[in-house]
Amino acid sequence: MTLETLLDKMWVDYCKLNPAAKQIHDMFVAEGETVLNDHIALRTFNHPRLGIESLAKQLKKFGYEQKGEPYIFTEKKLFARHYEHPDEKMPKIFISELELEKVSPFIRETLTKLADSIPQSVIDSEDFSMCGRPWDMSYALYSELAKESEYASWVAAYGFRPNHFTVNINNLKKFQDINHLNDFLQSKGIVLNKSGGLVKGTPADYLEQSSTMASEIPVKFTDGTHNLPGCYYEFAKRYKMDNGKFYQGFVAKSADKIFESTNKQK
Repeated sequence: MTLETLLDKMWVDYCKLNPAAKQIHDMFVAEGETVLNDHIALRTFNHPRLGIESLAKQLKKFGYEQKGEPYIFTEKKLFARHYEHPDEKMPKIFISELELEKVSPFIRETLTKLADSIPQSVIDSEDFSMCGRPWDMSYALYSELAKESEYASWVAAYGFRPNHFTVNINNLKKFQDINHLNDFLQSKGIVLNKSGGLVKGTPADYLEQSSTMASEIPVKFTDGTHNLPGCYYEFAKRYKMDNGKFYQGFVAKSADKIFESTNKQK
């Protein structure tokens, strides 16, 4: 499998969990834009078999390298890193993990049991980063996990796959201003994440971000099918640093709010 094949498969899978993404992508194309993907995000938890490295090892085979400092999300009990490819046209990969030592015994034991149930052959496969949910899951158990950690319940329900793709605003022509882009999306009826404001970050952070709220899709559980928030679409504008190069990292305080794009809308 080539990297391009993997990314294409990820996009197809992602659009099934977020039909609005294809709609938004096509809206930009209809406006004469070429949509470039800034980054893809993956979620996991730091079980010895399933931590960040278990997802990153496949990407490293395609040339991805770990960059920058780790990102810490104290309140959500998350740790993250990002990876870049030598070919700048390839999207960055942002991988986060739930810190099991910081959650309740219930979540720790539940996720450990799920992790232990996965065949090693699945973890070692080329497309593990988009294999989906490799375990049985009941809606009752999902609901219990969600009471403490939305992140834990999302991974339990959906498994391993892109949680979001990201439009590179810098590559757009008509929508270079993130506020103008947000206005355009809202005029089309797209619901955006308002947590911390529509725009997360500032030019002083070298990164501005906004995102849609994940729309609900039907998910099959062992005890029935239920509608849950799936994936969301993000939009990122990067600014040049003092050295004249565009900032390629992420801003933890902004990402903290972006995570909430998969929260259930009230």
